[in-house]
Amino acid sequence: MSRLVMKFGGTSVANIERIRNVARHVERERAAGHDIAVVVSAMAGKTNELVGWCKEASELFDQREYDAVVASGEQVTSGLLALVLQQRGVAARSWQGWQIPILTSGTHGSARIESIDGSAILEGFEARKEVAVIAGFQGLHQKTRRIATLGRGGSDTSAVALAAALGAERCDIYTDVDGVYTTDPRVVPKARRLDRIAFEEMLEMASLGAKVLQVRSVELAMVHKVKTFVRSSFDDPADPRPGTLICGEEDILEQPVVTGIAFSKDEALITLRRVADRPGMAAAIFMPLAEADINVDMIIQVASEDAVATDITFTVPAAELERAEKILHKAQPHIGFASLNGASDVVKISAIGIGMRSHAGVAARAFKALAEKGINIRAITTSEIKFSVLIEAAYTELAVRTLHALYGLDKA
Repeated sequence: MSRLVMKFGGTSVANIERIRNVARHVERERAAGHDIAVVVSAMAGKTNELVGWCKEASELFDQREYDAVVASGEQVTSGLLALVLQQRGVAARSWQGWQIPILTSGTHGSARIESIDGSAILEGFEARKEVAVIAGFQGLHQKTRRIATLGRGGSDTSAVALAAALGAERCDIYTDVDGVYTTDPRVVPKARRLDRIAFEEMLEMASLGAKVLQVRSVELAMVHKVKTFVRSSFDDPADPRPGTLICGEEDILEQPVVTGIAFSKDEALITLRRVADRPGMAAAIFMPLAEADINVDMIIQVASEDAVATDITFTVPAAELERAEKILHKAQPHIGFASLNGASDVVKISAIGIGMRSHAGVAARAFKALAEKGINIRAITTSEIKFSVLIEAAYTELAVRTLHALYGLDKA
C-alpha cells in the first residue's frame, strides 16, 4: 500500500466536532488504500494559553521546561483524534515525538529535526493496519533526553519530515484555506487558487509574507522532493477540492512569468547617516546584529561623493526595531555614524515567479506601474525568481492590487 502523511492545523482540530471531521478525511484516504500517518497541531488557541501560563509562572522561564509545557497541546490533540478514530472502528494509536523518535537539535523553542526513525510506525502499518496519529511541533534532544519544540508552525515541518522518512507518496497539509492563492484574497477579491506551484516559488512566498506554510517545511519538501498538497479541512470529506500541489519545476508545464504577489507588514527601516566610508564598516554594523539573531534583509548603500562618509539603509523585522537601534547606538563609537533614523510604517511587496528567469523587464514594468499610482519606492531587492520593493504601509492594498492586475494574475 502507498503511504500518505496528512497534517491538520489548529483550526482544523479546534473542538471535538472538528476532530470528528478530520477523522472522516482520514477514513476517506484509508478507504483509497493508503497507510496513513496523521500529524496534528494543538487545538486553536491552546498553545497561546500554554505560553501565557509559562510567562505567568516565571518571567525568566527555563526554555527546557517551557518546551515540556507547550508540547502538551499536541499530545492532547493526538490522543483525542486516536480516540475518535477508534470509536469509528478505525485502528489508531497516538505517538509523541520522543516515542518515534524524532531527534532534534538542543535549541529549545526553535529546534531543528536531525533524524527520524520511522520503523515503529511502519511496523504499525504492517502488523496492525493502524493509523499513526502523531503530535507535531516536537521531538527529542537525544543527549539530554528532553522534549524540544520546533517553533511556530513546526507541525508543518514535522509532517514533511515524516513524509520523507516514511517514503510517503505525498504530504497533504490541511488548513483553513483551500490552497495557495496568487495573493491574499482579502486584499484582492479576484485572487485565484493555483493548481500547482514550484517549491522555489512557495519558499519565496512563505518567506516573504504568505502565511500558508512554514518556511522550513517548504525547504524540507524541496530538498527531499516531497510532493505536498495544501488543502482545506473544511471541505466535505466525501468530496474535497484538490487544493494546490507544491512540486518540482519539472512538473509544471506552463510557467507564468509571475506566479504570485506576497506582502509583509512585519518590516522596519533603519538608516544610518554619514557612516565612515572605509573598509570594515559594513561588518561593524551587521555583525552585532547577526550575533543578536536579528535578520537583516534589504541593504542599500549610497555612493559617497567625497569618499569620507556614506549613508546605509536596511530593513529588520518590525518586532526587532527597538532592539536593533539599541545595539547600533551601543556600537556608535566604533561605527561613527552621525545619526540613526528608524521607521516601522513600511511594507514589503514582492512578486515571485520562476518565469522571471527567461523574461527581461519584469521588475521595470512594476516600477512604472507603481510610479503611475503615485507610490514611492524606498528600497529594492531582487533575486533570480523574485523582486521586492519597500513602500509606505498606507499604500499596501493599492500596490498589491496594481501588481496583481499588471501581471494578469486576476485572469483565469
